[in-house]
Amino acid sequence: MNFTEFSAVAAVSLMAWLYLIAGRGAFWRADWVRSDRPPGELSSRPRVVAVIPARDEAATIGRTVISLLRQDYGADLAVIVVDDGSRDGTAEAARRAAAMLPDVAGRLHILAGQDLPNGWSGKVWAMDQGIRHADSIEPQATYLLLTDADIEHDPSNVRVLVTMAEAGQLDLVSLMVLLRTDGGWARLLIPAFVFYFQKLFPFAWVNDPKRATAAAAGGCMLVRRMALRNAGGVESIRGDLIDDCALARRVKPHGAIWLGLTTAVKSLRPYDGLGEIWRMVTRTAFEQLGHSAWRVLASVLGMAIVYLSPPVCLVMGLLSGDPLAAVMAGLAWLLMALAYRPTLILYGEPAWLAATLPLAGLLYTLMTIDSACRSWRGRGGGWKARTYPSPGQHGKRTS
Repeated sequence: MNFTEFSAVAAVSLMAWLYLIAGRGAFWRADWVRSDRPPGELSSRPRVVAVIPARDEAATIGRTVISLLRQDYGADLAVIVVDDGSRDGTAEAARRAAAMLPDVAGRLHILAGQDLPNGWSGKVWAMDQGIRHADSIEPQATYLLLTDADIEHDPSNVRVLVTMAEAGQLDLVSLMVLLRTDGGWARLLIPAFVFYFQKLFPFAWVNDPKRATAAAAGGCMLVRRMALRNAGGVESIRGDLIDDCALARRVKPHGAIWLGLTTAVKSLRPYDGLGEIWRMVTRTAFEQLGHSAWRVLASVLGMAIVYLSPPVCLVMGLLSGDPLAAVMAGLAWLLMALAYRPTLILYGEPAWLAATLPLAGLLYTLMTIDSACRSWRGRGGGWKARTYPSPGQHGKRTS
């Protein structure tokens, strides 16, 4: 039995999966999940201010605002919406939603965002304005809830997060909310995105104070106000497009953080076809790789070996009469599917979808390459009618 090139590649892929399953913080178990059981009563309720940066979010902002104003946390929660230059009536939609609820007078504040300064990403600039407004209206608030305009919070979410922060003396508690998987492309790619995120930032390592690994999910972040100040505020991450993980890296050296999954807090944003997901990923993929061509090359090579080679080597091994390659590639693909299954269970997806992870890996690899090419062509990261220049370029960000 000859040890062919296909056998060698299959062996490397198999060893990679053995390491990922045994040696990378058991990321694949997807078991760092916020408890959906109603939490116990807090001895006291620290005041919380929710800050929502919103740009052209009229379709979802109403449900987000209602879900926060209906929290069982009551009057100890104030909500600030920063209308970041919206052209679709986002502010009006937020006001209409609040008007439907009784007894919320004075708890919702809507700010008209100021022009974006040089050196800031749009979302972080809106967050900064909201936080500064919180300083004026709720100077005694203990926590800030940084959330997106397309997130629907279950009624106990704020109380759960505060209970976790108080009990664990945590400075940052973050949830990766349940993303929508409507349609074939979303079913193929969105659970895979969550799986890759867990692999990149194993939650067990993020939540271990002794490890440097830090990450957060920007849709839902409860941060202790004093800890944010000690970390330099959001101004310290003003130019970051991946603001959530950048904030976690700033906070963790000063205190404990926690990152988990949830099925109770949900994203309202639909992913209408492959193009929508492609744009979401290409906006930040090259940023995640530090704008390094070498990291792009390493990422593409790694994705090819880990995700793409098992099905390729299995087929080639069978066609060329190389049973060793076929067996090792088949085992690697099986381990991949078994590792992916807990994330699919979390999303209520069928077991057969685990076999499609190589296809998702191929598409995400192409998105990463496209993200780098866009940056090299000077297009940088674009989102919500804004384009951000790539590092080394000059000029104002446009809106």
